[in-house]
Amino acid sequence: MTTATPTPTPGHYAIDVPRSEITFTTKHLFGLGTVRGSFQLRGGNVSLAQPLTATRVDAVADAGSFDTGNKNRDRQVLSKALLDTENYPDIVFSAAGAELDQAGAWALQGRLTAHGVDAPVTFTVTKAEVVGDEIAVEATATVDRYAHGVTKLKGMAARHLQLTASVRARRTDGSQA
Repeated sequence: MTTATPTPTPGHYAIDVPRSEITFTTKHLFGLGTVRGSFQLRGGNVSLAQPLTATRVDAVADAGSFDTGNKNRDRQVLSKALLDTENYPDIVFSAAGAELDQAGAWALQGRLTAHGVDAPVTFTVTKAEVVGDEIAVEATATVDRYAHGVTKLKGMAARHLQLTASVRARRTDGSQA
């Protein structure tokens, strides 16, 4: 993870849900407007390995926490027409490895399951730091909603979402970083 702070100690870290968030931006109205919103995390774990290429990440977001600040839009996105959160309450991310990309940034190649459909996604680490026995990571990804079977309202809602995951995780295996 590219950072000026010390490399985190390998081990198991639990995501600190209240201090972590997933935000997104996307377009609507045929690309004329920008929509910003968020999802809440339910939980997750980071297993940092040595080398970092063997690192594993598992996280679960609450699909029903989708929030753009517009109740009518949020209700429509949560409905059967789009996310169908009654039948698919979780959005799950799993990565079993990290790699340096061509720009020298760490990338987590993983799988995202949303709306009951699993598809590949890459989160690129844009910021990472070690603070005592905690790690703080920010990573970004582009998600194609069509890859998850969420295809209604073409034109009214953009195909791609730009996600930013800001995650804090605390070491859980008894050692201090």
